Amino acid sequence: MANTYSQIYLHFVFTVKGRQAVIPKQHKEELHKYITGLVKKRDATLLAVHCMPDHVHLFVGFKPILSIADFIKEIKVESNEFIQAKNWTPGKFAWQSGYGVFSYSRSQIDSVIRYINNQEAHHRKQTFRAEYLELLKKFEVDFGEKYLFEFLD
Repeated sequence: MANTYSQIYLHFVFTVKGRQAVIPKQHKEELHKYITGLVKKRDATLLAVHCMPDHVHLFVGFKPILSIADFIKEIKVESNEFIQAKNWTPGKFAWQSGYGVFSYSRSQIDSVIRYINNQEAHHRKQTFRAEYLELLKKFEVDFGEKYLFEFLD
């Protein structure tokens, strides 16, 4: 029987509903650990995760047996429930619908990990909107402005 071999590296980006900056910095590491567990539970490899107050970057080594849409939906649903159960935010917490997903080659892994791990410094120089639009353009993703995340900046 033949085996299946693959190298799939995906960078996911998703945001808090209404782009509210409500993910508490003091709980960021706990949320990172929880998301790490969610990724491992789905038999994927977490390469990097960084939760900003209003959005998340997730970089994953992915297997071809996984559905991208199901994977990110489950990550968002379960992390949403986790945040709500912890009562970390005022009012009801929710992720915004949709996400961005971008693929990278093996040779780019280290630079993507550095990029994700340096989000705090990165966002002192660039807004999330500019960052996201830059990713869409870099990867030549055809998009409609009215279907993008809600941007506050």
